[in-house]
Amino acid sequence: MPLTNNPTLDTGTPPRRRWRHLAAAAGIGALTITALVAAPAAASHPEVSLPGSNFEIDTDANLKVDDPAPSIDWASVNEVRKADAPTGSGDDSFGQGSKEDTPVPTVVDGSIPPNKSDLLNFGLYLEEAAAGDFLHLFWHRVQEPSGTTNMDFEFNKSEVVSANGVTPVRTAGDLLIQYDLAQGGTNPQLFLSVWVTSGASSQCEASNSVPCWGDRVNLTAGGNATGSINTSAIPAAESDGLGPISPRTFGEATVDFDVLGGTGCVAFGSAYLKSRSSDSFTAALKDFIAPTATGLNNCGALKIVKTKKHAASVPSTQPHAGVVFGITGGSLPAGTTATTDANGVACLAGIESGSYTVTETVPTGYAVTSANPQTATVVEDTTCETATPVTFTNMPLTNITVSVDSQIPGGTASTIDCDAAADPPFDATTDPVTGDGSFSLNDKVPGTYVCTVVVDP
Repeated sequence: MPLTNNPTLDTGTPPRRRWRHLAAAAGIGALTITALVAAPAAASHPEVSLPGSNFEIDTDANLKVDDPAPSIDWASVNEVRKADAPTGSGDDSFGQGSKEDTPVPTVVDGSIPPNKSDLLNFGLYLEEAAAGDFLHLFWHRVQEPSGTTNMDFEFNKSEVVSANGVTPVRTAGDLLIQYDLAQGGTNPQLFLSVWVTSGASSQCEASNSVPCWGDRVNLTAGGNATGSINTSAIPAAESDGLGPISPRTFGEATVDFDVLGGTGCVAFGSAYLKSRSSDSFTAALKDFIAPTATGLNNCGALKIVKTKKHAASVPSTQPHAGVVFGITGGSLPAGTTATTDANGVACLAGIESGSYTVTETVPTGYAVTSANPQTATVVEDTTCETATPVTFTNMPLTNITVSVDSQIPGGTASTIDCDAAADPPFDATTDPVTGDGSFSLNDKVPGTYVCTVVVDP
């Protein structure tokens, strides 16, 4: 059963999700989450920003902040930004007829004709505002291509690289945000598709079989996205390091992130930008900017480490495999369990942050010497490698038996005392006829136990 909810296409009012600061990979930048609790800024110039967002989506797109705080724009935030390979023979692109539904698009080298939208840069930024979470996107290209324009932002959960050595393996729930701009237009339409891997082909936007990108949902028409392009030149001094930008070569957009993420936790390891030869969904893919880490992860991991004492081994404390733990909390289904591996480790990844109760099913022959159950705290943006574990320890149990055997039947009488209570009575006395008797202490953890035997008192 999956532990991370797939994104939904619900365009109703989604539940609020709170985010903490998420860092992207070193050297790439950071997707900074800022708690902007002030009311949205009032614009002094034309904007098409989403209600509740403080990010300026200018009618004539730019990167500078035009209004007082709390307004923000690309020049005032620390976004994830990725540049394309230099234009020319070394620029990578998609080829051999690769299309959106191609699970592993073919990567080739070679210059992209300007009329096919040669890309330069893209950027991502996640804003946390009082009204909700907003994902902001920008693209930057060499020059305006002829004909219709399309740029797609693909978000992938998996960090495993596909057979082409560049793009990630697609998994169910990956997202495709499509930025469509008709010829001569300035107001893009934004669409969303989700990668589906099972079920009927009728859910596919274009393909006749799964896996495929699902039916497109118009985010703009639903009031869940907005965007614009630059109709005026942007001087280098106002481009936030992108250099001089010609008209119609820079576009930006905002998407309501709750619509993308659904009600569960969300984890997208990487994203990349690509262009198509037209706005037809089945058109051939052209240029792309290789994937970069996003830091979009409010999921976490619950890690359990289990050890046992074993006197015959060196060291005496050993990993304990095959131990079952029951886990409750968050949105986990009833009966969720995890079992330790050969390293004595069990882990649930991709679950919501918060508190969970972990209960060990104690193996036969052992006693728990740590608290049971324990409370585990799952922290956002953690994995099985980085999560702080909860640790359980067990000790093996021993049965102790003390006995006396009179060599002459009835010749001696004895008492056995293995507790600290006042005597008499004793723990055991011998049979008056045989003079024999015994006493057992069962299920004892390692320690020192003293038994006093008095013969023929």
